[in-house]
Amino acid sequence: MEPSSQHPNPHQPPFFQLPAVPNSTAVLVLGILSIVFFCCCYGFLGLALGIIAIVLASQGLKKYSENPSAYSQGSFNNLKGGRICAIIGVILSALIFVVYLAIIIFSGTSWMYDTTYWQEILQEINK
Repeated sequence: MEPSSQHPNPHQPPFFQLPAVPNSTAVLVLGILSIVFFCCCYGFLGLALGIIAIVLASQGLKKYSENPSAYSQGSFNNLKGGRICAIIGVILSALIFVVYLAIIIFSGTSWMYDTTYWQEILQEINK
């Protein structure tokens, strides 16, 4: 074994890792979750997660654009990927919301107030 492989060379500067762009990991996680949960809660959950991710991404992009050399490239790529996922999640959530809204509008809500409909359901349950 070489002695240099066991102990760091005192003449070399230590490895310096640049900090991550603020909120880059949060944006990536929220962006992915917005895609995963776009169909839950009539699209509201995916929409909320996507909007939060987009707001955090814009803050992170603003910080990065002020001084790009101060942050790691990997975290910037995470920020961009999370932003793209969030945009996709917002679009999917908005589409599913519009579909649910169209179903309600075109099918009507008269069935909710129809007493015979509910009586039939209660009779089925009591059987």
